[in-house]
Parts: sequence; structure tokens; C-alpha cells
Amino acid sequence: MNRNRHSEHVVHKCALTGRILSHHDGVRLDLLRPALADHIRSLHPELAPDAMISRAALAKERAAYIAATLQAERGDLSQLDNDVIESLAKNDILTENVEEEIDSNRSFGERAADTIASFGGSWVFIISFMVFISVWMMVNMLGLAGIFDPYPFILLNLVLSCIAALQAPVIMMSQKRQEAKDRLRSENDYRVNLKAELEIRHLHEKIDHMLTHQWERLAEIQEIQIELMEDLAARRR
Repeated sequence: MNRNRHSEHVVHKCALTGRILSHHDGVRLDLLRPALADHIRSLHPELAPDAMISRAALAKERAAYIAATLQAERGDLSQLDNDVIESLAKNDILTENVEEEIDSNRSFGERAADTIASFGGSWVFIISFMVFISVWMMVNMLGLAGIFDPYPFILLNLVLSCIAALQAPVIMMSQKRQEAKDRLRSENDYRVNLKAELEIRHLHEKIDHMLTHQWERLAEIQEIQIELMEDLAARRR
């Protein structure tokens, strides 16, 4: 009874940071999956096999292990890769609404360009523009308001040319903003997919390690059971 009370009051410290650990905040080094444990031992060879490591320190060591693994597989890491590794260490969420962030920071000119481009690529603009041209021609041909642009409607051609000359750069500005949206959206998708891939790989390794550890424990239990059965058989004889 005293021994159990004494074991409940044992204070554990993180072998990497020296911080006092709570009951659920520490993980033993020998219970980690072998690849991660070997990586930590290579960086800290003074650690004992049963050393306790806090979960915060373990997250940083796991991020360093992932960075080393990615660098060995891909070479130099990009800024996106470093962002994903940092989010793994901090347990941050990478998913974000890129469209809302871009739209909230638009200037007046950018909003005007998007509105004009959206209106210029609609059936409302096409129909209204055809009505405008038809009314212009009818007014000048019938002389309803005086003939200010006789056939072949040189003034109308000038107006159409000016509209086309102004509409083209406005549409290009809107397309550039759309390209920026697509680039940020693809970068966000890449970060999310890379983090999901790394997390799934981590889960596979962890499950494999847990299964291996369980099989070892089952084998030990079976050996103990066999020894007990042999002892009972020997006593009966």
C-alpha cells in the first residue's frame, strides 16, 4: 500500500526541457515508434531508454524528424513545406478560406474591375449593348433626334473602339486577381494535402508499432501461461 502511494507521488521531468510533467503529459522514449526514437537518440545520445519526454517537446522532435525525412526524399524544402512542418509542431489547422481573405482586402479599383468584368461577361451586357446600338442606328437613320452620326456611323465605331480599348485592360486586371486566387488556393491545397499525407504516414507507423508491441506482450503472456501450466503439471506428477 505504501509502495503504491509512493509510486503515485513520483515526479517526472522532461528529459529534454527539464519541465515537470503531469500524469498524462509524458511519453516514455522506449514506447515511441522505432524510427522516431532512433532520431531522438541520434540528437540526444545521453537519454536513457526509459526517459520521459513531454508532448510539446515530442511534437518539436517529430517535426524535426519529418523535416529530415522530407529533405532526404525531396532535397531542399520550400517555404510551403516549412509551413506544414511548423503547423505539425504547433498542432495548428492549415485549412483557411483563401477567397474570403483576398476579397476582404480588395481596393476600390480592384472591386470596380471585378464588377465590370463580371458585367461585361454576362448576357445582360450583350443584350443591353445590342439594344443601345440598335437605338443609335434607328435614331440617326430616322432622324428622330437629329442626325448627329450619319451612316456609316463613324461616331458609333469610335465609341465601340473606346469601350473595347478600356474593357480589355479591366478584364486583364480581373484575370490577374483570379490567377492570384488560384495560386493561393493551390498553395493552400498543397499544404493541407501534405499535412494529411504526413499525418497518415505517422498514424500508419504508430499503428504498426502498437501492433508489434501488442504481439510481443501477447507472446510474453503466452510464455508465462505455458510456464504456469508446466509447473502445475509437474506438481501433479
